[in-house]
Amino acid sequence: MPSPSPLNEFELTGRSRSHLVDAIDLRCTLHREVMSAFIAMREAALADGLDLRAASSFRDFDRQLAIWNGKFRGERTLLDREGRVLETTLLTPDARIEAILAWSALPGASRHHWGTDFDVYDAIAMPDLSALQLVPQEYAAQGPFAKLTRWLDTHMHRFGFFRPYVTTGDGVSAEPWHLSFAPLAVPCLEQLSPQLLSKILSTAPLEGRTEVLARIDEIHRRYVAAVEQPATTLVEFEFGDHRRMV
Repeated sequence: MPSPSPLNEFELTGRSRSHLVDAIDLRCTLHREVMSAFIAMREAALADGLDLRAASSFRDFDRQLAIWNGKFRGERTLLDREGRVLETTLLTPDARIEAILAWSALPGASRHHWGTDFDVYDAIAMPDLSALQLVPQEYAAQGPFAKLTRWLDTHMHRFGFFRPYVTTGDGVSAEPWHLSFAPLAVPCLEQLSPQLLSKILSTAPLEGRTEVLARIDEIHRRYVAAVEQPATTLVEFEFGDHRRMV
């Protein structure tokens, strides 16, 4: 099978939906080449007693901008790295930026823009989506998604998926629920430069824009580029009757 095509500038930064397809019954929107792999992984998981669902899949630039601005202005809850609520009005603009980036991507830099990434949960373990918090404790050994975590550890790689946020350092906090489709996400990350982010954010109604643009190289290094890599540079995966190496 041919290698996936790179995204254009608008697809890469969440300002176009031309690379996407919808699965209405699953309430999921993904890159057209990712959807087949996701559905195949779902079918395999169903055979083992799990119902994989995407709590969040594609997210466009405007949606990410609304999340960012809401947190910056204190209209949305802002958390520190330990999950404690912060009082936004007491923070400097740079401190607000740091707190937001620990849990939410800069608009234009979200991996959810690409349609390659989604937040996964098991609907059998938690039928009521409103109860889902997407916190690490839910995916830990004693959490409701412990079985899901073990299953993904064993099986996700053969469908092309990996977790980009595993360790907690000075970048994005660990997100055991966040899966990424390696054959497309790896080249997307290579395409997304600080220069491109500066270009699109320079005219966007972004709260803290001056401070963000002044630190764009650092933000890109810590919060965009600093992710876990797939287990090997040669990713092998399968879905249906197809098999591909990239």
